[in-house]
Amino acid sequence: MVALESTIIAHGLPRPENLRVAREIEDAVRMRGAVPATIALIDGTVRVGLDDGELEAVALGADVRKCSARDLAIAVARGATGATTVAATAAVAARAGIGVFATGGLGGVHREARDTWDESADLVALARTPVCVVCAGVKSILDVAATLERLETLGIGLAGYHTDRFPGFYLRDSGHAVPWRVDSAEEVASALAARRALALDTAALVVVNALAEDEQLDPALHERVLADALAAAAREGIAGRDVTPFLLARFHEATAGESLRVNVRLVLSNARLAADIAVAAAAR
Repeated sequence: MVALESTIIAHGLPRPENLRVAREIEDAVRMRGAVPATIALIDGTVRVGLDDGELEAVALGADVRKCSARDLAIAVARGATGATTVAATAAVAARAGIGVFATGGLGGVHREARDTWDESADLVALARTPVCVVCAGVKSILDVAATLERLETLGIGLAGYHTDRFPGFYLRDSGHAVPWRVDSAEEVASALAARRALALDTAALVVVNALAEDEQLDPALHERVLADALAAAAREGIAGRDVTPFLLARFHEATAGESLRVNVRLVLSNARLAADIAVAAAAR
C-alpha cells in the first residue's frame, strides 16, 4: 500500500483539475501493482483510503480544513472534513501500518527562520514517524541548506533516487548533495529492512526523486521569478505563514502555469516510485 496526502488535492491544485489529478495519482499507484490509500478526514472520521465520492468531497468541498498532525484531534472532535498535510498523513499512515508514503515536496525551514522560527511541522513529525517518504525535495522558496541541516539533526534518513543531488522541487538540482544514492526500489526496500533489523526505524527515510532535466522548470526562468517574488514579498510586507502561498502564486502567474504542470509531473513520478518501493518491500 502507498499512503497519499490530501492537502495537495484540496489546497495545492486549482479546481476542478485537482480532482482529475487526484484520480491520476491513485491510478499511477495501481498501475505499478500497489494499492493507493489517500488519507483525509471525512465528517470527523479519519479515512485511510477514499472512495470516489469522498475524493470528490475533499477536492471540491466548500469547507475543507488543512490539517497538520496537531489539528487532527480537534478536527475529529468537531466533525470536520479536512485534508491532511505531510505531517498528518505520515502519522496516520504509520498508525495504520502503511510503510510507504508519496507526496510532492516536504515542508522545511523558511528563509526568514532566524527571525521568525518558522519551520514546517513536517520535519519534527518525520523525526518520530517510521515511514518511507518519496518526494521531490523541498521548494526552492525555502532555505534548502537549513532544511538539510535539520534533517540531519533530527535523524531523518535521506537518499537520492538515481541522483547524488538534492532536488529543489521545480528544479532537478537545488545546488546541494545528498548523503546517499539508491538506484532501485529493491535497494530502498533492503534499506528499510535493515533499519528495522537494527532498530533504527524510529524516524522516516526520505527518498528524493528528481525530475528529468527536460521535465523541470527552466532554471533561468525559475531564478528570475524567485528573485522577483522575494523582492515583491519584502516590498509588500508579506511575512510568516503568508510568504509561501504568496510566492507560489507568483510562480504560477509568472510562469504562465508551467510551475503547476511541473508540480503535477513530479507528484505522479513520486507516486509511481513509491508504488515500486511498496511492492519491493512486500516481496521481501
